[in-house]
Amino acid sequence: MAIGIDVPMPSEPENPEAYDYEKCPFYGQLSVRGQVREGTVVSTDMAKTVIVEREYDVFVPKYDRYMKRRSRIPAHVPGVLDSLEEGDEVKIAETRPLSKTKSHVVVEVLEGDA
Repeated sequence: MAIGIDVPMPSEPENPEAYDYEKCPFYGQLSVRGQVREGTVVSTDMAKTVIVEREYDVFVPKYDRYMKRRSRIPAHVPGVLDSLEEGDEVKIAETRPLSKTKSHVVVEVLEGDA
């Protein structure tokens, strides 16, 4: 629980001289705050970024039933968690803005596709 969230600590970076400590919540200075969400990785096309999709239900009072909605959240992948693939279940945490669209960071890989 080194980052304020109950997640396991990953192993230390293999190359400490070339590691990006500025954007790492585990071994750097990046603080996590706000909401912690779970979702599925749907895209790994960008460097150090994944798109996490989460599906949730919204109640529609007019029809007295629920409808499904989904949101896609870009999240930064720290160097110690680089082995993400599409279909992995991950836990992401809110942080300061890291770029124009990224304000979340991956903090735990829950389970893989296989």
